[in-house]
Amino acid sequence: MSHPSETADFTPLTRPQMAARVAADIPEGWYVNLGIGVPTLVADHVPADREVIFHSENGLLGMGKAPPKEAVDPWLINAGKQHVTLNPGGSYFHHADSFAMIRGGHLDLCVLGAFEVAENGDIANWATSVNDSAPAVGGAMDLSAGAKRLWVVMEHTTKDGQPRLVKRCSYPLTALGVVTRVYTNLAVLDVTPEGFIVREMVPGLTFDALQARTDAKLQRA
Repeated sequence: MSHPSETADFTPLTRPQMAARVAADIPEGWYVNLGIGVPTLVADHVPADREVIFHSENGLLGMGKAPPKEAVDPWLINAGKQHVTLNPGGSYFHHADSFAMIRGGHLDLCVLGAFEVAENGDIANWATSVNDSAPAVGGAMDLSAGAKRLWVVMEHTTKDGQPRLVKRCSYPLTALGVVTRVYTNLAVLDVTPEGFIVREMVPGLTFDALQARTDAKLQRA
């Protein structure tokens, strides 16, 4: 899809840059669950002098960065089946205990990917295609409902230019009205009772060009 109001004077963030932008906003001491995809990369970008405790719903607390190839422990994986490390003081536990932490409201933040986020905070992030690596909702419903905050990190549009920030989601919903912030490759937006409020844009991108790539009406901060 072409966007007539777009100039060519901006560069979208890469996936690692998107993850780094999310990591920059996570405060010291928060307990955080990361969804599969770009969210998983967030753990690699938290500054070394900031303690953030990462939880994985398959039963890890204190999850560390991805290991180098020569240091992979084949038994230590996150919920996305990716090899991870365990920080000093980290622990393993039963799947049921892990979901008790989620449903008990003990996580400060969950960061998920999504297909769509609506201006009222609805999120759609799961598929039933047999070709998907995770063809089910998994723990996303529990995480969306149980974490104190839900942030989403995703591309601003689909590969063919269709908006992912929409007035109402067209895909099956994961949860209703739970998303409070969205990080895309073009902008950072808060979800408020007034809709999406634009907090940041990549250098060179105009507000009109961002609006042209967004279904929902945007508000200036």
